[in-house]
Formats: sequence, structure tokens, C-alpha cells
Amino acid sequence: MKKTVLAFSRITPAMAERLQHDFHVIVPNPKLGDIAAQFNEALPEAHGLIGVGRKLGRAQLEGAGKLEVVSSVSVGYDNYDLDYFNERGIALTNTPDVLTESTADLGFALIMGCARRTAELDAWTKAGHWQATVGPAQFGCDVHGKKLGIVGLGNIGAAIARRGRLGFNMQVLYTGNSRKAALEHELGAQFRSLDELLAEADFVCLVVPLSDATRKLIGARELKLMKPSAFLVNIARGPVVDEVALVEALQEGTIRGAGLDVYEKEPLADSPLFKLPNALTLPHIGSATAETREAMANRAIDNLRSALLGERPQDLVNPQVWKG
Repeated sequence: MKKTVLAFSRITPAMAERLQHDFHVIVPNPKLGDIAAQFNEALPEAHGLIGVGRKLGRAQLEGAGKLEVVSSVSVGYDNYDLDYFNERGIALTNTPDVLTESTADLGFALIMGCARRTAELDAWTKAGHWQATVGPAQFGCDVHGKKLGIVGLGNIGAAIARRGRLGFNMQVLYTGNSRKAALEHELGAQFRSLDELLAEADFVCLVVPLSDATRKLIGARELKLMKPSAFLVNIARGPVVDEVALVEALQEGTIRGAGLDVYEKEPLADSPLFKLPNALTLPHIGSATAETREAMANRAIDNLRSALLGERPQDLVNPQVWKG
């Protein structure tokens, strides 16, 4: 008898079809009523879950007596109660690597967009304000030759650093839990404490996972350490930044601007950030390209399939639970 796979977020017909070769697949359908009710009804029979964006822990999974694996179509896994997963022996997998370059592209697009005020001046132009040659009121600032500060020089941070150093001759500064000797050699990257990096960098790019240590890593004190001419870019997780403090810093000119793809509460609605011309706000699209989302889906399916067929998944977040 085939094991049962339950989707906990929308998956494409192609994903469902691929899974159906090996498993009985249940995809909650909004046309059939309440999605949460359908999920909860199917949960007791599920051996595997696949999806993204739903918080899953003790309260949500107590009825999932047959559950063996949760395959997340994401790199981050802060939505999942890892302690509970470990207690239950439930494997958790994610999809690293395949979204590195796309997310780095987006990070650097935010750097460029902030510096050259692209969204702001697009709206200004469409509103009919371009009546003559632009003057200082519409000027942006250069990116090339500036100091790029990376907070969290993992795969995505390193990819952004390469774009800055090799494409724009930027000086790369970084901070994190460990030194990166290879990248120091490759890119001339220089290690700094967080406070030193904030004080020196022209662009501060956050690329850290969300944890107790990084929650509100950037608050009012840290923003005041930055140059008034500097920009903050966040493609990590929203709660890494104290959003209230950031709004105040943007309003008061403590920093020049911010490029944001993530927020404390998503989707972002009725936010004071919307009224700030020096805040570039995107709807969490770091990996949102057709090619990358397809690669992430395929990686998640591979991980799920391996786990349910008794093979060690490629991307196992909690290897201590694997008994295969």
C-alpha cells in the first residue's frame, strides 16, 4: 500500500503528478471548503507533509500519528518546532543551494534600487513630475567602489559579496560566527565585529537565519551606528530587524534608506513603510523566479521521496532522528 503525502500549502499540478507515482497524494482544495479543516482531516493518515509557510509544531501535529517527514520548499525552517520534531523523531528537510544565486540577484537588486531610487523615481515619472532635466532632488548615489557590509557570509551572502566585489569593485566587509578564510582570499573580504561593520559600510545587507540570537539583531542602537548616508538591506527574515526602530530611523534620517523583502508580519499591510519614499518594499520574492521555484519543488520532492522510501534525504535538517 502506498504511503500518504499531504500538501500543507499550494503545490503545482506537476508536483502532485510526480508524487503520485509513489504515493497517495492529498492536496487541500479551496473549492471544497475550508483548507485548514481539510488539512486537519487528512493529517492522521499522512506519512509525509510537503509545502511552505505554515507553522508546524506540537499544537498542529499532535494528531499526525503516522508522520515520518516534513519536506519544506524553503531554505529557512523557523516555522517548524525543531525540538518537537526531534522529540517525535520526525525528519525535517529543506531546499538549500538551489536558490542561492536568485536570492543574491534580488539582494543586489535592492542595493541598486535603493542607491538609484528606481522605484521612487519610476512613480515620480509616471505621476508626470518629469518636466525638465532632473536635478539634485532626484539624484541617487553610486554603488561601485563603496563598502558592502554582509551580515552572515553564508552561501547567499558570499554570492552577494562576489557581485559587489567582482562586478562593482566594492570593498567587502563581513561579520558572523566564524572567519571565512577562503572568501577573504578570493574577494579580499575583511572581518569586522557587527558594530564595526555597521559604522563603516555604505550598504549593510542582512543574510542571517532567524534564531534567538538574531531576533531584532538590528534595533535602534545598531541603526544609530550606521552612517546617515548608508542603506540597510534585509533579505533574511523580518524579525531580524526591529521594524518600529527602522521606521523611526528612516523618518528621522538616521540612515538614508532601506531595501526590504521580508517583514515582522507578512503579508505586509497598512504599514508606515508605505509612506516612506526611502523604503523600497518588495513582497518576499527572494527566490521567486520560475526556474528557482521549480528547482526548489523538485528538491523538496526528492527529499520527501527519499525519506518515505527509506533512503537518507539529501537535505536533512535534523540528522539525529534518522534511523535508516
